[in-house]
Amino acid sequence: MKLAILSRAPRSYSTQRLRTAAADRGHTVKVLNTLRFGIDLAGDEPDLQFRGKPLSTYDAILPRIGNSVTYFGTAVVRQFEQMDVYTPNTSWGIANSRDKLRATQILSRHQIGMPATTFVRDRADVIPAIERVGGAPVVIKLLEGTQGIGVILAPELKVAEAIIETLQSTRQNVLIQRFVKESKGRDIRALVVGDRVVAAMRRVAQGDEFRSNVHRGGSVEAVTLDPEFEKVAVRAAQIMGLRVAGVDMLEGNDGPLVMEVNSSPGLEGIERATNLDVAGAIIDYIDNQVAFPEIDVRQRLTVSTGYGVAEIQVGEASDLVGKSLGDSGLRERDITALTLHQGTQVIPNPHAGHVLEAGDRLLCFGKLEEMRSMIPTRRKRRTKLKKLPEQPIHDVADAPAHPSQGSTPVYGGDAGGS
Repeated sequence: MKLAILSRAPRSYSTQRLRTAAADRGHTVKVLNTLRFGIDLAGDEPDLQFRGKPLSTYDAILPRIGNSVTYFGTAVVRQFEQMDVYTPNTSWGIANSRDKLRATQILSRHQIGMPATTFVRDRADVIPAIERVGGAPVVIKLLEGTQGIGVILAPELKVAEAIIETLQSTRQNVLIQRFVKESKGRDIRALVVGDRVVAAMRRVAQGDEFRSNVHRGGSVEAVTLDPEFEKVAVRAAQIMGLRVAGVDMLEGNDGPLVMEVNSSPGLEGIERATNLDVAGAIIDYIDNQVAFPEIDVRQRLTVSTGYGVAEIQVGEASDLVGKSLGDSGLRERDITALTLHQGTQVIPNPHAGHVLEAGDRLLCFGKLEEMRSMIPTRRKRRTKLKKLPEQPIHDVADAPAHPSQGSTPVYGGDAGGS
């Protein structure tokens, strides 16, 4: 295959190892500076320029997008995707993994174990937020920090409040996270390639340092993961849209706790700790998958008028409970079940014999009107516009309460907007 490694650091250990592994396997490989691409949107088909000239054809790319060029880098990867060039890491997967808040939101939706985390913006909400995650000490994280930079351990409540206030005053967004004491300055880095963990190491912080990153002076050792840790690492990477990822986990009392999913994991530490050819495993995986470029399913399936993708919940009172997919009547309504979520099990392309249970979730493609009729009706907001009042602006404190509100003020509650 002809492979392009997108990297601004051609002399780094990781880039050189990947380039060497590809060349040793007989592939044509080039390292291309991510910032030298031009996204060509003027032609009949998606295209790219490189150094001002039309880009030659590639079978696959391997993005090594640095944190400082995430926006442009993901735009370049997205253009390759539009050109049907295979990439193990999707543009949306890279973008999601870079934003710690967004990554946490996505993983929590899929019941991935993580340290208790909260995100607030108003100063008055900081102390309640700290108490919600278990109180001090707490870990304060910048949303786009990397290599342990922007991760602070606050030992006391007042110290945490002062740090957060200072960071927010400089327009920094921060996460507040429970400090997992039982991890004792240790974490696990699992290197996921495809649907398996190819190597894993334990990182141990030095001295009083609680961050175990190698860049912070942490030591590393090879480790054999329990099946539970392997399963969580692979699921976390796949949920994020990454087929090559470094998944960092803490060893909590109740099992693995995912801290971060890294879309451009460094290879030096883990290869030297495990003495395994991780770069070779990545190249072999790309070689085996190159004929199957990642497809944005929603983008492709929603181009048909009247058709789309929706998730159908099987409620307790649903007439689908106890029926097999074949007897559910979905086919007759022009609806195809793509994936069945049953408890913690995910069943792709479920067959007609699968029996539906209360609480199941079906990811379906079909007629939107038919699927809408199967989704419980939500209470709709008032859509009619009223006439502008004679006094459109007045002092809220002096305004009479609405009859339906009694003496309740019209502000300060759980408002739906402002």
